Amino acid sequence: MFGLQAEFWVAVAFFLLLALFGYMGVHRTILTALDHRRDRIKQDLDDARRLRDEAAALLADYKKRHASAEREAQDIITSAKEEAERIAAEAKVKMEDFVARRTKAAESKIAMAEAQALADVRAAAAEAAVTAATQVLSQSVKGGVADSLIEKGIGEVRAKLN
Repeated sequence: MFGLQAEFWVAVAFFLLLALFGYMGVHRTILTALDHRRDRIKQDLDDARRLRDEAAALLADYKKRHASAEREAQDIITSAKEEAERIAAEAKVKMEDFVARRTKAAESKIAMAEAQALADVRAAAAEAAVTAATQVLSQSVKGGVADSLIEKGIGEVRAKLN
């Protein structure tokens, strides 16, 4: 009997060990440990799914905010361009008004200068005519009558020329 092979005794020892484990309830302990491990893995998977869903919701929210910010930035750029165009148009109108007023003021100054020059020329011509008339009359007419005629003529010439 002792001459049996070693494999037989290993098999007998193995089955005895299994019977002992069965009697002591080791299989229940192993099954309980496996159940706990299964529950923990299931809970980890559920947590991972929940976190993935939260991340997807956050990503969607950030994408929505990004799109909103892009639209807002585009609106700001558009309104800034419109404001710049409006300001440029107002500046152009103001510049044209300023140029028109300056032109009108320059034309007015020129007209005044022309009028002053014309008045100066008339005054000089009147003075020259009075001087010439005085010399002509003083040389041709002599006496008291001459003085009164000269005075009267000078007054008339000045009134007509001015």
